[in-house]
Amino acid sequence: MNGDGISPVDWSVAASAGQLLARGGPSVGPDEARAAVVELREVTAVAEGHVRELTGLGAGLPVRASEVVDRPGWVRAAADGLAALTADALPAAYSGPFGSVLSGTAGMQAGMVLAFLSSRVLGQYDPFGGGADSDAGGRLLLVAPNVVGAQRALHVSAADFRLWVCLHECTHRVQFTAVPWLRGYFADEVAKLLRGIDDKALDAVGRLPEVIRSARERLRTPDGRSATGLIELLSSPEQRAVLDRLIALSTLLEGHADHVMDAVGPEVVPSVAVIRQRFAERRKGGGLLDRVLRTLLGVEAKVRQYAEGAAFTRQVVDAVGMPGFNAVWSAPESLPSRAEILDPDRWLARVHG
Repeated sequence: MNGDGISPVDWSVAASAGQLLARGGPSVGPDEARAAVVELREVTAVAEGHVRELTGLGAGLPVRASEVVDRPGWVRAAADGLAALTADALPAAYSGPFGSVLSGTAGMQAGMVLAFLSSRVLGQYDPFGGGADSDAGGRLLLVAPNVVGAQRALHVSAADFRLWVCLHECTHRVQFTAVPWLRGYFADEVAKLLRGIDDKALDAVGRLPEVIRSARERLRTPDGRSATGLIELLSSPEQRAVLDRLIALSTLLEGHADHVMDAVGPEVVPSVAVIRQRFAERRKGGGLLDRVLRTLLGVEAKVRQYAEGAAFTRQVVDAVGMPGFNAVWSAPESLPSRAEILDPDRWLARVHG
């Protein structure tokens, strides 16, 4: 509820629908499933130790356990996190006797998106999940069937791959727990974006055919760079500045995590080079329908974020070392812009002179 109206998305409906629609995972025997769950839980602390040592962040903070879930469990957790993030930020779009019906319909649509994503997410750090505990560290989720399925598809070491995935997610947890202002800054920017949604944006479903055609055309272009999923395609000019800041931050966070998971080196993950090569190819996969959906949902753009953010991190670390790179966390003003992500020398000149 927001004000006198009903929130445009009923997240409880989204969770129920997404859990119902989530596809089953790979066939795994009970012994293998138990072993995977135990190892994923145990390796989290090991991974976070390596992250802290490499980045110089998080020293002295408690190391919390991860949560190992299946696909429906991830859907529920994702819906809860989105509900917490968007509380009091989404406009009160509906009122009157049909308000709950419209909100439930939007929840059903959101559930379909979560179901689609539930078969692709290997892990996720949610700084807003976990209710009251979120202030003390959020929730680190590992989706066991997806980790097992991806490792099988890549034909790589199970132990190496599980540690490699945990390195990425633990980097996100360190980012948000070691940088005191980051969680609030991110939430405030999301709130600004959502509060800018007007009636035209809420009725944008009528533009979906146009948006889908645009997404298909973009897949045929050499770099497919023009938008970051449905939200950028439907955003107003006033929202673009906020969206640019969020995209730049997300690119930094994802690229930093991708850099860390490889930079620990073969001493920690012996087959890291093979895993990265095969995983990069896997990210490009999918048929036309799958790729259109990924483009609409921003998944294609997220893949670009990994590469662009990792390149930014690598160039800055090469120039000024990891302590110099950590200047990005000193204040919101030190964060790179979208233009600086693509041209790290501009950020180095602005922040390091």
